[in-house]
Amino acid sequence: MTLQQFFEWAGNNSGLVAGYFMLIPILAAIMWWVAQGHGHENPWRYIYSVLIYLVCIPGIFAFTLSLYIFVFQRGDIFQTDLLLQFLPILSMVVTLWLIRRNVSFDQIPWFDNISRLITILFITFILMFLADRVHIYSITFVPLWQIVLIFIALVVGIRYAWTKLF
Repeated sequence: MTLQQFFEWAGNNSGLVAGYFMLIPILAAIMWWVAQGHGHENPWRYIYSVLIYLVCIPGIFAFTLSLYIFVFQRGDIFQTDLLLQFLPILSMVVTLWLIRRNVSFDQIPWFDNISRLITILFITFILMFLADRVHIYSITFVPLWQIVLIFIALVVGIRYAWTKLF
C-alpha cells in the first residue's frame, strides 16, 4: 500500500479516522477525571503512555507531512486535508494537554522517546530546509558517504547540545 492509497482509503473511511482521533482525547479526559490526583501511580502512567503513543505517532507524522507539503512542495493551504493533516495534530495537542493536567511527563514511561523523535525530526527538517534554501545539493569533490557522515554528525551533535540545553 502506498501513501496515496492510504490517503484514499482514509478519505473513503473518514468516519473511522475521525472517530479514532476524537476517541483518544475523550479517553484522556475520562482518565483525567477517573485518575485525578493519582496519575503518577503505576497503572495510570502506563495507560497514559499508550494514549500518548497512539496519538503522537500519527500527530507527528501529520505535522511533518504538512511542513513538507507547505515548505518543500509549496502546496496550497486551501488544498489541506483537514481529516489527515489537521485533526491528528489537534487531537495530539488536546490529548497531551489533558494528560499534562493530571501527571508530569517526566513520570510517564517512555515519554522521552517521543520527545527524542520530535527533536530529531525537527533538527532534520531544519537541516533539510537550510540545504534547500542555500541550494547546496552536492559538493562535487566530496564523496557521498562523507556528506552522509557529516549529516549524521550534525544530527548527533545538535541532539547532544539539545539534551545539555534542556
